[in-house]
Amino acid sequence: MNTKLMRFAAVLLGGWLLATGVKAQTPTVEFPAPSPACTIKQRVGLTDIEIVYSRPSMKDRKVFGGLVSYGQVWRTGANAATKITFSTPVKLNGTDIPAGTYALFTIPGEAEWTIIINKGAAQWGAFQYDEKADVARFKTTPVRLEEQIETFTIEFNDLRDESAILNLVWDQTVVPIKIEIPLTDKLVPQIEAVMASDAKQKPYYQAAMFYYDHGLDLQKASKWVDAAIAQREAYYIVHLKAKILAKLGDKEGAIAAAKRSSELAVKAKDDGYVKLNAGLISDLK
Repeated sequence: MNTKLMRFAAVLLGGWLLATGVKAQTPTVEFPAPSPACTIKQRVGLTDIEIVYSRPSMKDRKVFGGLVSYGQVWRTGANAATKITFSTPVKLNGTDIPAGTYALFTIPGEAEWTIIINKGAAQWGAFQYDEKADVARFKTTPVRLEEQIETFTIEFNDLRDESAILNLVWDQTVVPIKIEIPLTDKLVPQIEAVMASDAKQKPYYQAAMFYYDHGLDLQKASKWVDAAIAQREAYYIVHLKAKILAKLGDKEGAIAAAKRSSELAVKAKDDGYVKLNAGLISDLK
């Protein structure tokens, strides 16, 4: 196609775009964020926790006492204020926090950090931080790491039915926050109601395990684990029976149950439970 025809075609195309209202797309470029956004979700017991935050990196900068000032309110990340949501009431380092969504602010210090749970979750940074909107403030002690962590990280660790540790990690600093969930008072009435009902399917094994793990009525736990075994004689259920009997002081019964659990575990090719039973038997002798 010659130059005149190309120009003519371009004019016709431009006229068509104008007539139809179609606009030529302007080229765009999407660059990576310096502090990428991150969302983490964790269930602790029966409570769902979600944290939305941005993750700055050191990039050869001094972090605490430099990039992040000591003694000043910090957004605990980058960009928007870090947002934390609890589906049920919890305790943070022993402080009661109602269910809801909050901003997680902090005041870093060399020897002590202040953790702030604030109602102002929908804000950029901590520039509009209002102390009057605080739901709770409490102290925690930072722990020094041997290695450097390049990128700011919020993580859950030491997960239990009724607790977990929330760690704020950056550079050579870990700031632990203990989360406690009031689970037993909520769950026990539900377990008792189900077990007292005429339901055909009952969670015998799970209920026995919960009572054993939480130091509750072991006589009930023993009754329920026997009912679970009557339905299915699985090695892990029989092992739980051995542990319950051991706690009740019935060494002979516990040893017999542990030996039976080992026989079943060998058939199932689960060496882990064979070792657990051997250890239990050794402790009881």
